[in-house]
Amino acid sequence: MTSLASTTRRINRNIRQDPRWAAILARDPAADGTFFYSVRTTGVYCRPSCAARRPLRENVRFHAACADAEEAGFRPCKRCRPDQPSSGDRQAAVVAICRYVEQAEHLPSLDELAQRAKMSPSHFHRVFTSVTGLTPRGYAAAHRAARVRRELGRDRPVTEVLYQAGFNSSGRFYEVSNALLGMTPSRYRAGGAQTEIRFAVGDCSLGSILVARSERGVCAILLGDDPDALTRDLQARFPRANLTGGDAAFARLVSTVVGFVEAPRRGLNLPLDIRGTAFQQLVWQALQRIPVGSTATYTEIATRIGSPKSARAVGRACGANPLAVAIPCHRVVRQDGDLSGYRWGVARKRALLALEVNPARQPLPSSHIAQNDIVTKR
Repeated sequence: MTSLASTTRRINRNIRQDPRWAAILARDPAADGTFFYSVRTTGVYCRPSCAARRPLRENVRFHAACADAEEAGFRPCKRCRPDQPSSGDRQAAVVAICRYVEQAEHLPSLDELAQRAKMSPSHFHRVFTSVTGLTPRGYAAAHRAARVRRELGRDRPVTEVLYQAGFNSSGRFYEVSNALLGMTPSRYRAGGAQTEIRFAVGDCSLGSILVARSERGVCAILLGDDPDALTRDLQARFPRANLTGGDAAFARLVSTVVGFVEAPRRGLNLPLDIRGTAFQQLVWQALQRIPVGSTATYTEIATRIGSPKSARAVGRACGANPLAVAIPCHRVVRQDGDLSGYRWGVARKRALLALEVNPARQPLPSSHIAQNDIVTKR
């Protein structure tokens, strides 16, 4: 009898000391994918990191794969969804797909990308969008635009550029080049020559504000103390464009932007001409999803776009943002909550966040920007 009791205690002790059981008790995400466990009393199987109530050890069985658990008659847990990729697996899969898109000679189809990710097309589309903030087609288009800009900047023939960027015909390239570049390839290579950009400089509670608009939409919102410095900044961005001062109708556009600065919760329902690299576009898309009155850290933004180690690069993308307030880079803070740097000054960043927290503040009237406030470039 004593021998039987001793044997039972030894078996129970070995069961308790199983490292897999320790991983379940710790809900260790590092163990996910190495094994699965089922619970006899519930009939389900889970990941080691599952946040469900811990089962009794005697009711637990271990399985090497989902198929083994299901063959034994257990169904997947609805909480941790062990039969679907984990968040880490999803991120890794999306990062791998992004690298594939960047190196592909043609624009891959959704079915092709989903097959590489080993997911159904609809599930892959949801996962990719949730991780990057862009649809697979949107990411591919942003990268293609960056590639076209890079190759045109090397003064290579347009026909060579279009094939390098994955276009099968010149007709298709010229069809979409305006959307990719905001202008024709030859005009882009010429530094924006003959591109018409209207602009005006007005005043707001943050100092001077310059608003510029191309044929596609608002392409610059710049803040500062010196109107002439803002104008020089715009000229540097579009060195060979035709910059012309706005008229009374354009002053109303500037007034709309100023009204948004003073009352951010009203929103800014204007078309934007956003130009940037594929990575910058990813970051800017993520910034636009930060709610008014909220903040996010650089690390959080990096994680949201599927590149958790690129917090510094996120900071650089924020610094390159040419559309103040419309792309709210002022809502990004350091890990410790400090406001850190801001292209237009930390004082303006603090003021913008205060305006968002206090929606009762009234916007400046449209008449605040008078016709004689408009700076014209001849």
